[in-house]
Amino acid sequence: MSSKIAIYPGSFDPYTNGHADVVEKAIAISDRLIIAIATDNVKASFFSLEERKEIIEQEIAKYNKANKLVTVEVFGGLLVDFAKSKNSTIIIRGLRAISDFEYEFQLSCMNSRLAPTIQTIFLPASESTHFISSRMVKEVARLGGDVSNVVSCFVKDSLHKKFTLTS
Repeated sequence: MSSKIAIYPGSFDPYTNGHADVVEKAIAISDRLIIAIATDNVKASFFSLEERKEIIEQEIAKYNKANKLVTVEVFGGLLVDFAKSKNSTIIIRGLRAISDFEYEFQLSCMNSRLAPTIQTIFLPASESTHFISSRMVKEVARLGGDVSNVVSCFVKDSLHKKFTLTS
């Protein structure tokens, strides 16, 4: 029997409780989850690729201690090519609001054309996380607001250190 390898791609800048929510759901439906940090991103990144990878590895360590197979990798190029290289047939996408759906649906259709054997699974955000966006988290943290209810303590400290260094 082949294992179900899922890819959860994104910029994760920073990794939020919303991302963690999707990871929990993805673990439940896959045998192995690869959190894939995209390098070909049009957004300007706050944290470097190395910092994001380190943060996510810290955040997912608890899963691997519980014998869940969750890893973090960096990829460039087409997501479907990365998925094929990892023998994955599942792409995980989180949905916060209906406004996310149109864009995500278009992406899934294009990915399906490029690689018909790879399926996109949309996982809706939980009620407690549907409003969280990395952009908003960074803005609130930059302005000195409390982000402890939307990110882990580790991410909160990482944001604080980064903003202190850039001020």
